[in-house]
Amino acid sequence: MTQSDQVKGLLFTTLGALAIVPDSLFVRLIAADALVIAFWRALFVGMAIILWFGLRAGRAPFAAVLATGWKGWAYMASVGASGVLFVLAVSLTSVANVVFIIASMPVFAALFSRLLLGEAISVRMVWTMLAVVPGLAIIAYGSGETEGASLAGDLLALAVSAVYALGLTLVRQVKAVSMVPAVGLSYLGVAALLGLGLAGDLAMTAPQIGLSVAHAAFITASAVFMAIGPRFIPSAEVALLLLLESVLAPLLVWVVMGENPGPWTLTGGVVVLGALALSNWVALRRA
Repeated sequence: MTQSDQVKGLLFTTLGALAIVPDSLFVRLIAADALVIAFWRALFVGMAIILWFGLRAGRAPFAAVLATGWKGWAYMASVGASGVLFVLAVSLTSVANVVFIIASMPVFAALFSRLLLGEAISVRMVWTMLAVVPGLAIIAYGSGETEGASLAGDLLALAVSAVYALGLTLVRQVKAVSMVPAVGLSYLGVAALLGLGLAGDLAMTAPQIGLSVAHAAFITASAVFMAIGPRFIPSAEVALLLLLESVLAPLLVWVVMGENPGPWTLTGGVVVLGALALSNWVALRRA
């Protein structure tokens, strides 16, 4: 890997991590039911990603995804489900709780890799789990003390982490295929299902539609950047950069919306993110 590749990887991965930071803020700003927000989010993101890849490469990227068989379909199901669960989680608990809990995804990925792929869990990851679990417990305990937080929302955030980690684990067996086009197909499928389920209750005002379009633009930009950047830098470096979202998203919502995470969430978040950052740093040093 050349120095220019390293710089390119760092730049695009950082942009991808930063572009997803406002995701939860948009969910807060759009004045609509959570499932309506999820519908428009899925529709606009799905259309944008399919248009991007369609104009660049025609049908080939989508045919490659479908050729992966049930693993590709399982990944699309996990992406679609986790997208809806994310919006529901943000609507029920604090943004800080959601992003700190979702940051635990590497723990679930290690567990699923052990169960489904027979991979051993490293000593480094065992120590990471031993730190992350108490951190999540602190966040859950604080949900009863923090305004705007709830255990139900925390559990949905935990489901997002587990469901998406499951999808990522399954598609590791077909890692030669870019699965970003699968996100577009998945989101359009989710939009279709939500559209059928919600029937005529999808209307939003023009300003809310405008926010939804901007929301989708950030998510699409993140998907494109994250399709490029991680190809040029080690996975541990990618994982460290992705922690930017977990740190910056609650701060952005705090500044814009005045949503104070509370001491319990901040304490638990420091434990979770600190453990993950240290674990990724150790992996990067070894690499």
